[in-house]
Order: sequence, then C-alpha cells, then structure tokens
Amino acid sequence: MSAISIRGPYSGGRNQRTLIIIGASALIVATIIVTVSVLVTRSDSNVELTLEEKVHQILEDSPVIDGHNDLPWNIRRLAYNDLRRVNFSEDLTQNAIWGKDDSTHTDIPRLRKGHVGAQFWVAYTSCTSQFKDSVEQTLEQIDVIKRLVDKYPEDLQFATSADDIENAIANKKIASLVAVEGGHSMQFSFGILRNLYAMGARYMTLTHSCNTPWADASPVDAKNPILLPESDGLSEYGLRIVKEMNRLGMMVDLSHVSQRTMEKALNHSVAPVIFSHSSARAICDHHRNVPDSVLEQVRKTNSLVMVNFYNGFIRCDGQRANISDVVEHIEHIRGVTGPDHIGIGGDFDGVDSVPEGLEDVSKYPDLIKALLETGNWTDEDLKKLSGQNLIRVFRAVEEVRDSLKGQEPEQDAIKAEELEKYKVNLTCITAKFERLQPQQLLKTRREAPAELQLREL
Repeated sequence: MSAISIRGPYSGGRNQRTLIIIGASALIVATIIVTVSVLVTRSDSNVELTLEEKVHQILEDSPVIDGHNDLPWNIRRLAYNDLRRVNFSEDLTQNAIWGKDDSTHTDIPRLRKGHVGAQFWVAYTSCTSQFKDSVEQTLEQIDVIKRLVDKYPEDLQFATSADDIENAIANKKIASLVAVEGGHSMQFSFGILRNLYAMGARYMTLTHSCNTPWADASPVDAKNPILLPESDGLSEYGLRIVKEMNRLGMMVDLSHVSQRTMEKALNHSVAPVIFSHSSARAICDHHRNVPDSVLEQVRKTNSLVMVNFYNGFIRCDGQRANISDVVEHIEHIRGVTGPDHIGIGGDFDGVDSVPEGLEDVSKYPDLIKALLETGNWTDEDLKKLSGQNLIRVFRAVEEVRDSLKGQEPEQDAIKAEELEKYKVNLTCITAKFERLQPQQLLKTRREAPAELQLREL
C-alpha cells in the first residue's frame, strides 16, 4: 500500500498542490535569474548584441565629436544671422527654404539621432573679405554661434575646454565650441588672435583657399595651381603665429593649407595639431587631402586627422561617393597613423555634395556600423575615432598652454615690407606697420641677442 493511501484522500492532494506551487515558484526564480543573466551578458559583453545595439553602445560610451560644421555660415547665408527666421529644434528637411538647399544638413533632431556629443561650429568668412572686413565678419559669426547656443539651452552647451566637452556630454547636452576657419580672420595681428581666443575660439585654420601674407594655402599644390607659394609654407611671422597659438592653448588646424605649410607647422608646433576636415590624398589625389608623408608626421607628433565627407575630396573621378568610399579613407589613414590619430570632421553645411549614406548629421551611426562590418575595428578603436582622440589632443594642447604660462605674448608687428612683398593692397588699411630701412635692419641684427638675430634672419 502506498504512503499516499495511508495518509488519506485529502492529504495527498494538498501535498501535490504544495509541490506544484514550490515547483512553479522555483521555475519563476530560475527564469528571472536566467533573464538577468542574459541582460547582464548583453550589457557587459558584445557577444549577444546585434550590430545596431553595438553601434548604439559605442556611441553612448563615446558620442561623436565632429571637428567641423558650417551651420553658422548657412545661418548668415539663408537667415542673415537672424535666428528668429528658423527653428533648429525642428526637422529642417521639411522647411520650405532649408529643406530644398543642398548645403544644409544640420538641425537639433538630426544631431540627436546622430549621437553627436560635441560640435565645433565654424566662424567662417570668405577669402574675398581678406584685408577688408574679415575680422568684422568673424566677430559676427562668433556672436551668432553664442546666440544659437543660448537659444537652445536644453540641447546645446557652450564649451571651451576638454573638461567642458565631457561635462556637456554628462549633462546630455551637445558641447558647442567655436572654430575660426582661415588665418585671414585675424589678418596679421597677434592682438586679434588673442581676442578670438578670449571669445572662445579653440582652433584656427591657418588658411582657407587663399594665401595669407604669412601662410600658403592648399591650391598652390593643385595640378594646375591657381595660387603661387609666397611664404615657403609659413613665413617667419607665420611660425610665430603657431608659437602664439601654442601659448594660448588654441589648436593649430592644417586643413586647407599647402603641404609645405603642413610640414613646417608640424615641425614647429610644440603641441599636437589637427586637420579638422581633411581626407587621404593617397585615395583621392586632391590638394585638400593629406599625403602619406604628412600622415607619418601626424603619428610622430601625436596629432589628429578628422576625415571630411565632401564628395569632391572622397572621390576624384567625378562620381558620387558612398559610405564605403569614406570607410576606405578612414582605413587608409589608420593604416598609416594607427587608431589614435583619426577622427571625424564631416564639413556638413559647408558643402553641397555628400556621399550616399552620409546625407546629414544623423548618419554617423551608419558610418560606425559600416566600419564594424569590415571586421577590422575594435569597439575601443571606434570610440577613439568617434571622439576620444579629439579629447586627448585637446588635453595635450591645454597641457602645453599650462607649461608656457611664464612665456610672454608675441608683440611684434608684421613688417610693411612683408606685406608689400606679397602685393597686399594697404590702401584700405589704416594700421601702422613697422618699417626698417636696410641699414637699420642690419644694425638691429648686429645689436640683437643671438636668438633674435636668428629669428630675424
């Protein structure tokens, strides 16, 4: 006779129900443990993540820090710097004016979708303003950047340091920095350079598409040059501008400059430099791109190349580029410099033709996904590309600034002869320039300390 029959008809039923309840409870607990285990696995290890989840995780950990966006120029061009004319918290693809313009790629919703954590907004003025009102226009563009940030405080946060960038990202804001594109924005005045820095400018591109009296621009390297070299890359005065930027803590940007200018700046700067929006010349032989010999210097000096998305710099055969072409540039640069010296500088809102798949600032995750699909990139390398490399270089520039605190600011005026040598029209300029007759110059050199004699020579 079974034990159950001895206990009676109801006793066995209660025990069975108890066992069922205990078993069910154990099953629920086990399910919870397995579920938590799976979730932990998915969050702590990439093994179980989908490609899209992996991209999201990478950009959550290291949001995109883009080196170059010309939105302020489009605000000037399309809205006359009147921020009441356009709402950047809306999808501007639906805007009657902005949505039909091939050169507009940016608004806050798309920046958020693109996981942008920091953006260098460019205070750009055309080379046609050189020796005219370039300084005035640059000040206006810095003003519109600051007003833009002030108008959208829920999304944008003004930044002037590497710490500021990290603080903004921690606050779920888009760090917004000022960049100056073209040395003509400071003309040839150390005082103006220092004031641009005081207003928040944290890099200056040494030239745009025109030579300055102290630096040569990239068109001197074109196959059919439209400019002639005038300063052997950088004149002595140009080298002093680089020195003063080092002292200030302003990053030296070598996009748009000639190869000789790149080489001399890399050799002279005591801080790492950046190329805020340039690609690989070995892939597309355009004078705006960076040759391999310079990429080697980038690696040796701990500097940074931020890849540009403009179609004409990505493909040189006249065909429209696609996201795979951009991947090719990125992989080539990494192959020369290693993963610590490459970043992203899309040049959105500054160009009218972009690669298929990278149509606007929302598409950065697609680029990260395309790189992941190659199988050549670790998560850590992609985090360096997306923003960590820029933070590292920015901190290094700040460290050099701090180490030079005892150094006096540059105070010498550019020589009138130097301006006249480059046929600068001084009729619109009322500033006084130092003039030295040959006999005076010789006497000055003889009496000066050896360091000054070398500098003057």
